[in-house]
Amino acid sequence: MRIQDAPIEASLWHATAAPAPDTFEVEGRETADVCIIGGGYTGLSSALHLAEQGVDVVLLEAKQIGNGGSGRNAGHCTPTFHFYEIPTIRKMLGDPYASRLIQRQTDAANLVFDIIHRFDIDCEGVQTGYVQSAHAPGLLPKMEQRCGYYQSLGKATRMLDREEVARLTGSPRYYGGWFHPEGGHLNPLGYSRGLARAAISLGARVFTQSAVTAIKAEGTRWRVETAKGSVTADKVICGTGAYTNGFWPGLEGSFSRLGVAVMATQPLGDNLRKIIAPNNNTVVDSRGDAMIYKYNKEGRLVTSAFVEGRRGGDMAYTKVLMAKKLQWLLPDVPEVDWHYYWLGVLDMQPKTIPRLFNLAPGIVASLGYSGRGVPTGTMMGTVLAEWALGAKPEDLALPLEPLRAAPFYMNFVPRLFLAWYRFNDQRLARAGGAAPPPF
Repeated sequence: MRIQDAPIEASLWHATAAPAPDTFEVEGRETADVCIIGGGYTGLSSALHLAEQGVDVVLLEAKQIGNGGSGRNAGHCTPTFHFYEIPTIRKMLGDPYASRLIQRQTDAANLVFDIIHRFDIDCEGVQTGYVQSAHAPGLLPKMEQRCGYYQSLGKATRMLDREEVARLTGSPRYYGGWFHPEGGHLNPLGYSRGLARAAISLGARVFTQSAVTAIKAEGTRWRVETAKGSVTADKVICGTGAYTNGFWPGLEGSFSRLGVAVMATQPLGDNLRKIIAPNNNTVVDSRGDAMIYKYNKEGRLVTSAFVEGRRGGDMAYTKVLMAKKLQWLLPDVPEVDWHYYWLGVLDMQPKTIPRLFNLAPGIVASLGYSGRGVPTGTMMGTVLAEWALGAKPEDLALPLEPLRAAPFYMNFVPRLFLAWYRFNDQRLARAGGAAPPPF
């Protein structure tokens, strides 16, 4: 079974999310100003922001709302760039695009929680902040520099000493870190369903179980075809991420897929929750192969790991490995019982920032988020809405690019990087006199 075909029903989020709005398969011919393909954050945010402007929108989802990465991720909402630092983003894009994207991305968590509050979305959403902790002393200067970059943008980020990181994370393994107060976390499937409900309340028509098979020209418009119906529209937005199929030639080849295994523990008792992440922060450590954890509403710790051979592919092995990692990191956890275990995929590309592809006059695609789905997908919905409303390409937050295939090396480099990251993580720890994990 391909990872992208793994059932979402195995996830904690499917078991606990608020119900989805009633939707149906598209049948017969529909017309709209804009047709959106994909019922994840990108598509739903686009539909919501267009419907707010009175645009006639139809959204087509191949399966159920949030079936892809938008309903399977670990639920972190972190308004940062996770691979490149802000000065590098400026060099990569150049102005004005760099400044626009930086502003949108670094404000994206606030956008998410504003939508949650405005539409009263039931998704466990809390904006309690993000802690990145240093697993080796030598990483603190780099973290201080990063913290400063976000301060220069007006963010109230601050450095943390070793004692404060221990108090905020519940782990004695860290040497300091930094804090971003605008980070948060949520139930990602609940958020997806809430976005759909909000868009529908504003007049958007949302169809599920309606996989797109082709997009064809029909005069000056486009006909988006499914097995039982079609939508004819002036403009088409493709927001299918890693779950893109062959409905547009070459689009599936613009990224590579990287699998992720996500798991959740038994609910922790109140006493443990006073010790481990007592402020309900999202915790991410500085390792390239990072350890990440947060709570859900029941007090379960949710974490994840990239799929790499037996890790992720072998459930029993992965549960044992991740239990050892978590117990080493959090010695106060007496035992780890993984009650939930599920799989998803990321759409990876070298720049690790969103790509905006101009597929044809009146058709664009946005994907390649490389693991920053919750804030980035929501933010990109505003960019795509502006495009659909007629903004000039030079006024968008990202340049419109011709469709390009991902480099061949993207089929294996992300996995090679994981092995390198682990080696380098251990090297940095030992160089700083830190005890590395015993595995």
